[in-house]
Amino acid sequence: MSLLLERIGLNVGAQVVIRDVSLLLERGTMNVLLGPTLAGKTTLMRLMAGLDRPSNGRLVLDGKDVTGVPVRRRSVAMVYQQFVNYPSLTVFENIASPLRVARVPAQEIEARVRQAAQLLRLENLLQRLPGQLSGGQQQRTAIARALVKRADLVLLDEPLANLDYKLREELREQLPRIFAESNAILVYATTEPTEALLLGGHTATMWEGQVTQHGPTPDVYRQPRNIAAARVFSDPPLNELAVRKRGATVTTTSGRDLPALGVLAHLPDGDYRLGFRCDDVTLDAAAGGTFSFPGTVAVTEISGTESFVHVDVGAGTWVCLIRGVHDWQPGARAHVQVDMRRAIPFDSAGVQVGQVAVPLEREQA
Repeated sequence: MSLLLERIGLNVGAQVVIRDVSLLLERGTMNVLLGPTLAGKTTLMRLMAGLDRPSNGRLVLDGKDVTGVPVRRRSVAMVYQQFVNYPSLTVFENIASPLRVARVPAQEIEARVRQAAQLLRLENLLQRLPGQLSGGQQQRTAIARALVKRADLVLLDEPLANLDYKLREELREQLPRIFAESNAILVYATTEPTEALLLGGHTATMWEGQVTQHGPTPDVYRQPRNIAAARVFSDPPLNELAVRKRGATVTTTSGRDLPALGVLAHLPDGDYRLGFRCDDVTLDAAAGGTFSFPGTVAVTEISGTESFVHVDVGAGTWVCLIRGVHDWQPGARAHVQVDMRRAIPFDSAGVQVGQVAVPLEREQA
């Protein structure tokens, strides 16, 4: 089974909400929609489900055009970030509700509900009403209801956002396996690049209603085809530097001349924008190597065993990831050293040119 989105678009009045989206989603696969809020992820899922009809393009399921087929006639399950449960039904009956509508035998309903409840740690809550549950427990109930339905297409719209950290990490590992065993097409929307990397499968980066890239998640992360995909797949934000290459030299917008190192050495003369992620730079109090930029520390964010130091380098504020706890004070002078082997080059139109010299391995972290 496969779901093909063929040049799908959606207009609301004069506003273009979804623009020319083409995707092929295969049965048994994890597919992540990655993008910021208002990128169009939820809207695209609603079009996949049949809750909304596209203004142009078509949806093809197993070779059959289902563009105009309403959601009630499709095998679809959808879970939103804001959970939806029936307040007058117990947890058991909430999970069982789609099975009762489908007239599944009582014995099978019992078995499927118990199995889903065990996976989502709801076994001791089956006789409670939703009003007696925490937000995380209610969200798990909604996920369990989607699981027992065994739909051909499962759409999860930021479903783990309301769960505590430990359970969220566990479910990130379990969900791909759980739904892969059902042989469904799984589509998972998130705003978090790290979550996309943890889930694996395939990722479609979205920006302003468009899919900017789609492919195996590590490939999209390692080799973004355009600067929009690189920006979407970077958290903290992508560090960027505009340069003009002439021979063996590149000149920054501030007029500073630097050697054309890394991938720049093999590119023709012209204007480029370099992108590099926070773990592709190092920070030191003293001047570093040949691609070093002096700057002023703006703020330091300490997160567990990592420190994110924001440095104003004139060309913008760059973020540096430093392993361990470091207390760089605002106003401190620092030098940012760029690893040019990992810099991602884009042309003046924002399209990637060349290849990153050293493979990016952050998705293994």
